Amino acid sequence: MKLQWHGYIRGVQPRIRLTRSFDERSHTYLGFVLWVDGEVGAEEREFLVGIGKAAQAKHQFRVGDTAEGLCKEVANSKLDPVDFYKVSQLARISHSSVDDSLAPPWTGVAVELPVYRERGHRRLSKTTYTSRCRTCIWGCQMAVEMIIDQWNSTQRKYRFETFCYGPKSCAFYKAGPTRKVPGRRGMSWEEEDWVDEDATSHRGPDD
Repeated sequence: MKLQWHGYIRGVQPRIRLTRSFDERSHTYLGFVLWVDGEVGAEEREFLVGIGKAAQAKHQFRVGDTAEGLCKEVANSKLDPVDFYKVSQLARISHSSVDDSLAPPWTGVAVELPVYRERGHRRLSKTTYTSRCRTCIWGCQMAVEMIIDQWNSTQRKYRFETFCYGPKSCAFYKAGPTRKVPGRRGMSWEEEDWVDEDATSHRGPDD
């Protein structure tokens, strides 16, 4: 059964799943996340709606728009960073009156998913993400699936991690602590700063 939803869009960000296997990682690009302040079903609340890349390309949602549609509760909240997905009858009710800013947080129309992939990301402090970056098109909260033992696929763990795809010069940016990835037989791998540096080495400070 689908639920009716509508509300004010407070943020639009990429919707990405990160798979970790000790020191290896891969990304699954699911679409986009709409952070909505409104009503879903009969409940008034803030909620996250997952939409596909084609829907975002068509509607060009951004902070300050209002939208509506039908949705379903996400089947596995460990594998998707949203509360609702499988959206139908999606429509933009009104356009944003929010001015684009030359300073962070950047709240224009989100870039296409291949651009995020090409830019690469740096880890982002969860506290900074929550307080500063939830409205920014360069912020991202990923659902993370960790394969603990590649020889035993049932051994998996899950969590959420926050990242930044934005300019390295952003005054709001704080990396936060390094992240540790559990492995078989109690081993652990630490994702140190060089990983982020390598992933974004092709970009300048303001790129």
